[in-house]
Amino acid sequence: MIRHLAIGLLALLAAVALPAAAQTRAWLDRSEISDGETVALNIVTDQAVDQIDYAPLRAQFALGGQSVRRQFGWVNGQARRQAVFSVGLRPRGPGTWTVPSLRVGNATTAPLQLVVRAPTVQPATPNSDVFVETTVDAEHPYVQQTVGVTVRLNYAIPLLSGQLDLDPPAGASLQRVGEDIQYQRMLGGRRFEVLERHYLLIPERSGPLLLPGARLTAIRGAGFTGPLFEDDRTPVAAAAPARLLQVRPIPADAPSPWLPLHAVQLRYLRAPTQAFAGAAATVEVELEAEGATAAQAPALEWPATPGVQVFPEPAQVQERFVDGRPRVSVRRVFALVPQQPGALSLPGPQLAWWDADAGRAQRATLPPLRLQVAPGNAATVSAGDGAAPAASPTAPAAPRAPSPAAGPQAKGRPAIHRDAGDALALWLWGGVLALALLAAGMAGVRRWRARRARGSAPAAQTAAAPALSTALASGDLSAIARALTAGAGVAGEDLDAVCARLDDPAQVQAVRALQAARWGGGAPETALRALRQAFAAGPRWRTQARRAQVALPPLYPE
Repeated sequence: MIRHLAIGLLALLAAVALPAAAQTRAWLDRSEISDGETVALNIVTDQAVDQIDYAPLRAQFALGGQSVRRQFGWVNGQARRQAVFSVGLRPRGPGTWTVPSLRVGNATTAPLQLVVRAPTVQPATPNSDVFVETTVDAEHPYVQQTVGVTVRLNYAIPLLSGQLDLDPPAGASLQRVGEDIQYQRMLGGRRFEVLERHYLLIPERSGPLLLPGARLTAIRGAGFTGPLFEDDRTPVAAAAPARLLQVRPIPADAPSPWLPLHAVQLRYLRAPTQAFAGAAATVEVELEAEGATAAQAPALEWPATPGVQVFPEPAQVQERFVDGRPRVSVRRVFALVPQQPGALSLPGPQLAWWDADAGRAQRATLPPLRLQVAPGNAATVSAGDGAAPAASPTAPAAPRAPSPAAGPQAKGRPAIHRDAGDALALWLWGGVLALALLAAGMAGVRRWRARRARGSAPAAQTAAAPALSTALASGDLSAIARALTAGAGVAGEDLDAVCARLDDPAQVQAVRALQAARWGGGAPETALRALRQAFAAGPRWRTQARRAQVALPPLYPE
């Protein structure tokens, strides 16, 4: 009896003293997981701590989300405070791992053991609920060749959440590109949801390269009741088999720069056949390279040709994936300015590359661009069109051709028909004469207006000055070019003609800087600064002497 009483008193004293003792304990929500999964480390303590130092865990685990939950209550008449700290741990590979002790206030947690299983490789069969596939577009790539890697997650069961990972192999760089693609596929009469993801793999050294298989860690739900009941949620893990690649070294006879590709296409998008001396002819070229990214896109350059100035615009680059392989498209516009008239044959762009499939050097070449260059600039077209009516005085000779046929007709027909034919011929002659007079009148009006324009050149310059000042204030180089050509009275944007008409060397240099900024890769800020400084007081044009009087007096007096 006395012994039972003593035991009861001791238990009562222990219960009373329990809240006063420091309690710190750590545990894992699971002691065994699959590779790639995350386990939760929970620490409960009544120590007055705000946070826990998790630095000792970083050597073996990747840390995930962290949280803390604090509680307050009364136990045996005494206030009790308690905090629960949680952190996600992801082991760095399969095996047996030890969670080290952590310092929590004045207490220390006990070490814990965690077993990490290797991921299960599920076969790609209709009987598998979940399986992962990893494919590459080249089994024997070269060093620094871009290899397209495609990962497909196939699942026929509802997945509430999950994570799909692909670790980079040793001796190569791996980069995820693009957005995930989701679609459905039928396999053995069973419908699978598919999530497709793309990567770029670039080997850095030759030899065998082991690409780990992509792995999935997810939570499986039980149909419609899965999100409602925690018991219906079960972890799911799957992985694709690893791929062994044999990386080949760079060949000794490879072109420089080293550019391993699967296919290359060069083509003209715009290829003119006619041009004018001193005027720009626009050529657009497109390059498609299969097996390259935007960062590896080769440069499109136009070969230098004597007598032709080349002004390239910035290239437009577009990257996409086609059948699991990267493909890049490069478009570039070139402005070709021939200096002399005549027939020109300009060599097209070329690209030296290495055929990764055939294992030999290749060269993509565009056919020569053949241009028939006419003298002058685009303004010559209007002058030529205006000269066409001058040939109309020779047109009256055409009605004489039917006169031999009129003889036989007159023999067997009344005279009235002959009179009608004469009247018709008279009307035709009158119409031709009227057209000739109209053409001569228009030519005279043009000459008169040209003299008026030359006589009022200062007024035209004054009218163009506000447009130039507005363009300079806006900073638009194209608007400045249009204002200068309008003030100079030249057609198009022939800045060379503008320079020929300017009388100030500083203004000529500023226009040259404008040309370089627009076509030759010059700095736009520098050109704009020079233009604003040179044309602050307006353009200074050369004074043109009046042409000598022609021998014949003008059709219309001034």
